[in-house]
Amino acid sequence: QVQLVESGGGLVQAGGSLRLSCTASGRTLSNNAMGWFRQAPGKEREFVAAVSWSGGSTFYADSVKGRFTISRDNAKNTVYLQMNSLNPEDTAVYYCAASTIVTKRIPDYDYWGQGTQVTVSS
Repeated sequence: QVQLVESGGGLVQAGGSLRLSCTASGRTLSNNAMGWFRQAPGKEREFVAAVSWSGGSTFYADSVKGRFTISRDNAKNTVYLQMNSLNPEDTAVYYCAASTIVTKRIPDYDYWGQGTQVTVSS
């Protein structure tokens, strides 16, 4: 059974940066695409970014393009989300997830972490 554990969330002022990490245990995820999603209070979970198994292809939601960067280190079984120029609209619980394909669709992801809270103050 795969377990995903996110870390790196916290409270940051608008304009600041955070780096989220998601580490997998149970088995290697080097053959899986990985994604980051977020869910703000009262809103549906939404796609943020995804990366192919090799790290060679990345995809972003329009709302974070140019500010967020997804990357992975397969040797460490870890995926990262570097978040810059944060604004209050980025406040949410951030989840990482694993899929067999690179996709923005939530149902295509098989494994999910418990999430880490990111709060951006104005």
